Amino acid sequence: MLDEMDVKILRILQVDCTRPVADIGKEVGLSTTPCWRRIQKLEEAGVIQRRVAVLDAHQVNAGVTVIVSIKTDQHSLSWLERFHKAVADFPEVVEFYRMSGDVDYLLRVVVPDIEAYDAFYKRLISRIEIAKVSSAFAMEQIKYTTALPLQFARGNSESAAAGSDGEEKRRKR
Repeated sequence: MLDEMDVKILRILQVDCTRPVADIGKEVGLSTTPCWRRIQKLEEAGVIQRRVAVLDAHQVNAGVTVIVSIKTDQHSLSWLERFHKAVADFPEVVEFYRMSGDVDYLLRVVVPDIEAYDAFYKRLISRIEIAKVSSAFAMEQIKYTTALPLQFARGNSESAAAGSDGEEKRRKR
């Protein structure tokens, strides 16, 4: 279970994981060594999975986002394994979900243009049998973040109703 100090550290790291540990410690009220130990424990526990650079999709020629809905008539374990392997082989697929409801799978695909998506689509359907594929092209990215909401991190569902920092709960007191 994460404590309040862990959550404070995680909030800072989600915004900028390159900040010096001394600066993070100062902001949360810890000296450098205890702050570093907490970060190491969060990494060892798998809370922090990796530190990455967030790239500008347009600057690396991957500025077109396509949400791909997939329906299948196949639900055998062997088909599922082949499908997962096929999708994992495509670097254009940046998110991949098994869904409940009318759609079986949802992919988020990034490509330079419609022609590149068409080439991806043809490669995908040549690798595995799919009943129906529906593609929606994002016209505008309204919000994108890699930061997860941390109001749930301490296992207290009350904090979710109060907002990310418990602001509403504090106002009522």
